[in-house]
Amino acid sequence: MAGEPSGDRLGAALMRALRDAEPSVGFQGVGGVAMAEEGLDSLVDLADLAVMGITEVVPRLATILAHLRTVSAAAVAAAPDALITIDSPSFSLRVAARVRARLPRLRTIHYVAPSVWAWRPGRARRMAPIVDHVLALLPFEPPYMTAAGMTCDFVGHPVAERPLPDPRESAAFRAAHGLQGRPVLMVAPGSRRGEVRRLGPVFREAVQALAARLGPQGRDLALLVPVAETVVDDVAALFPDAIRLPPGHAALAERAAADAALLKSGTITLETAALGVPHVAAYRASWLTAAIARRLLRIDTGNLVNLAVGWESGARPVPEFYQQACTPDALADALARLFLDPAVRAAQQTAAETALRVLGRGGPAPSARAAASVLAQLSRDTHSADG
Repeated sequence: MAGEPSGDRLGAALMRALRDAEPSVGFQGVGGVAMAEEGLDSLVDLADLAVMGITEVVPRLATILAHLRTVSAAAVAAAPDALITIDSPSFSLRVAARVRARLPRLRTIHYVAPSVWAWRPGRARRMAPIVDHVLALLPFEPPYMTAAGMTCDFVGHPVAERPLPDPRESAAFRAAHGLQGRPVLMVAPGSRRGEVRRLGPVFREAVQALAARLGPQGRDLALLVPVAETVVDDVAALFPDAIRLPPGHAALAERAAADAALLKSGTITLETAALGVPHVAAYRASWLTAAIARRLLRIDTGNLVNLAVGWESGARPVPEFYQQACTPDALADALARLFLDPAVRAAQQTAAETALRVLGRGGPAPSARAAASVLAQLSRDTHSADG
């Protein structure tokens, strides 16, 4: 069960890996386009669940609660071998609690450990009564989960297993769209409507300011915009002249054609870094969500490259701008350095390569490791029952 586009991609990769390891496996649950391509008929529309923040959730609370009842009842009726919830803890763990209450022997697995090292450390303890096992994306997360009473495997980040696109495909894309010799910026203001509403206008002004900072070349600045299924019309209205790309791994060569990127803070930052494209990350939450977050946060970065390379050293190679610091001029200044200073570009690209190795690049595919971890949990249950 996934609750947003990034979880949908995680779920699709896990479904493929489980099917490779156990061809008889069957699936029922919630997902989006990627999981549908793997054969899932989603119980509810993923777009209804892809919301974040207090002020964003409240207007859609009735719909979310209705889906909570629908999904929970379907899971109980299916009586599956395992319930796998993928990220989106506000929704997915409520489903798990309801289902576990009716099926107390059901094996429950949560994919993507909650960021207890960043904020609300008590979440792990509250998860433990309803979650048996956690699949962690980051190597420093398992101790936090096991200390709370769950088992946990570091499986690696899914971005680490994606093949790098052929540079010739990126060059062909630039040629086909007349981008040779032009500065190319990828812009991604988010996959949720609330995110696009808050970040989109700021990003649009930042692009205009960047064009001015690039001098004569700025007149030829071209935009690439990956668009999630949940916000197609919103993003198109903001950037009508941009070249639109599908989200996720469907357009890796096209995204790799960018010289730099301006991104909503989140999974897409690591996806873009993995392509060798340096980026600037930003985020604006509602004032209430931000006020609460400021009191709870225990770290000064939300960027996975910065986390992976700076967990111990404190290095922050990727510029990040949040809330009041997220202004068009600040974003344009940081982007201009990526376009105009080769040393700044190279330093971030080197940090990205290091981060990807930390997160699993060069080893077994994270989706295969996740599938093996799931099947090992089920095998343990079978052996326990036999005993």
